[in-house]
Amino acid sequence: VGPEALSLWNSKSTFTSFGVFFLQMGWGDLGAFGEPSKETPNLDQMASEGMLFLDFYTANPLCSPSRAALLTGRLPVRNGFYTTNAHARNAYTPQDIVGGIPDSELLLPELLKKAGYVNKIIGKWHLGHRPQFHPLKHGFDEWFGSPNCHFGPFDNRALPNIPVYRDWEMIGRYYEDFKIDLKTGEANLTQIYLQEALDFISKQQASQQPFFLYWAIDATHAPVYASKHFLGTSQRGLYGDAVREIDDSIGKILKHLQKLGISENTFVFFTSDNGAALISAPKQGGSNGRFLCGKQTTFEGGMREPAIAWWPGHIPPGGVSHQLGNVMDLFTTSLSLAGLQPPSDRQIDGIDLLPAILQGKLIDRPIFYYRGNEMMAVRVGLYKAHYWTWSNSWEEYSKGIDFCPGQNVSGVTTHTQEEHTTLPLLFHLGRDPGEKYPLSFASDEYQRAMEQISIVVQQHKETMVPGVPQLNVCDKAVMNWSPPGCEKLGKCLKPPKSDPKKCFWPH
Repeated sequence: VGPEALSLWNSKSTFTSFGVFFLQMGWGDLGAFGEPSKETPNLDQMASEGMLFLDFYTANPLCSPSRAALLTGRLPVRNGFYTTNAHARNAYTPQDIVGGIPDSELLLPELLKKAGYVNKIIGKWHLGHRPQFHPLKHGFDEWFGSPNCHFGPFDNRALPNIPVYRDWEMIGRYYEDFKIDLKTGEANLTQIYLQEALDFISKQQASQQPFFLYWAIDATHAPVYASKHFLGTSQRGLYGDAVREIDDSIGKILKHLQKLGISENTFVFFTSDNGAALISAPKQGGSNGRFLCGKQTTFEGGMREPAIAWWPGHIPPGGVSHQLGNVMDLFTTSLSLAGLQPPSDRQIDGIDLLPAILQGKLIDRPIFYYRGNEMMAVRVGLYKAHYWTWSNSWEEYSKGIDFCPGQNVSGVTTHTQEEHTTLPLLFHLGRDPGEKYPLSFASDEYQRAMEQISIVVQQHKETMVPGVPQLNVCDKAVMNWSPPGCEKLGKCLKPPKSDPKKCFWPH
């Protein structure tokens, strides 16, 4: 830990463990961020006992690239989680993707392991499902969860059902062994994931072992689910039921840390991988508050996330930070707390948030909004400049696919890719957080702000070395036909003949 942070830390412990709750929820889904039904009492209490980040971002408006960014501290365009098949397309890791997290990337659990940490992922991995991309090959010691989201049920002929793993081997498949009722939304998965977390924490506390717990569950990802006890309990429908169960689970995990007497030795952070998905609204969609659009877009609703830091005895309760933060900062901050330096042989985009968390300092840094291989926008201070705008295509929009329902802003939420590199659309997010009123190109304010932003963008592009794109090639033969352990369960399926093709990404 750096000397400034160390002087404020004064830890009686010989280690600091880490817990990261990484879910799909919107900025407006928490009572602490203004959600009117106030159905997240535990997360709200976590905020009152810790620090709320109002200007916290993800590195991409989609799950897979955001998860790669969190664990590497690097923009997806650097770590390979993007596509060059078509300009500015969001790409993820479906069953037939060939790529995944490259061996050349150094993940947070790999680095923490060298310092004696035990690392566990619970929930969705989403960084590649082929054997070489297995999380236990990239620093995690334990895994309970799935390589993909809980889509299905599939027929196990054209598409195999998604496997659920315990460590190296699958222990079943969604919809077959892990039930999800699509009619009622009932599933017991969140309760299973909760118990996994409690058991892991107890085990590490008993052996006095520092740990990193990555709790990446997917109950709020459509198709949304909740356990029977929570179904029908929310004013916000099934999505609200899922949020309430997640909130209850996080409350139980934090109380467990306190009961075991290790809460002051455990740094916990809650945030999201992207903005709430509005395509599944209103029944299965969340809230991005007053921000424009949602998941899949580089507007504020797609990339500004709820974020809470909790560390009793170290973070003063009730704190609110306006530090510009990003999920990539959790990589650098965790290493700092573990007394480790980030790798020096590559560009690390995450910054150490400890000065902001422990001393209230504001660190000057930009936020880059990427969609696939294109830098769509950049935020410097309170100004955000859009170099490209695109919500989704007219073809998708005509089919009812809308990432900005009820939020059409003429000239801003465009259904064709619109380039603004000569004259970027500029917004002042302090006066206009909803990105509705671009500043006049002729105004002095526009000229002054763009002079500063242009320097930042030029420096960024001069140092940008893209990684090898991992999301370009798809092949049905690599799907989850016969994952490790399928023989023991009698659940191996015969794959089709390999036929690699370019992946198609409609948005």
